[in-house]
Amino acid sequence: MKTFPLKTLLAALTALALLGCTTISPSTDIEREILLQSSKSWDGTPYIRYPDAVPELTVLKLTIPANTKLPWHTHPIPNAGYILSGELMIEDRNSGQTRRVKQGEALAEMVNITHRGVTGDEPVELVVFYAGSEGIPLAE
Repeated sequence: MKTFPLKTLLAALTALALLGCTTISPSTDIEREILLQSSKSWDGTPYIRYPDAVPELTVLKLTIPANTKLPWHTHPIPNAGYILSGELMIEDRNSGQTRRVKQGEALAEMVNITHRGVTGDEPVELVVFYAGSEGIPLAE
């Protein structure tokens, strides 16, 4: 059996990638929409770095009742939320800055900044995506 040198294998893989063989064919019916892509939180604070540990992703679906003020909290890791229904007001405890997020909108959450969410007259359903590491809490 003949073996290929590593350089030949790498060249072949590179050629396949350049030809688009490793991506979804344009003829498929998949629609793609970037909901959020950011290197900073909603208040403009840049994300500094990830923890030096094995990555662990967590996805939560939350339902927050109407007329609820969540407790003040921080997140030690980057995360993002997507509002499925309702409307959520996010408040920064120190600056007083606020941001209203509505159904169909995404939000890059704050890291190590005290904040909370407040609902109005309707409950809020949202999905939150956390990019953390094992043993690191999602919120404190």
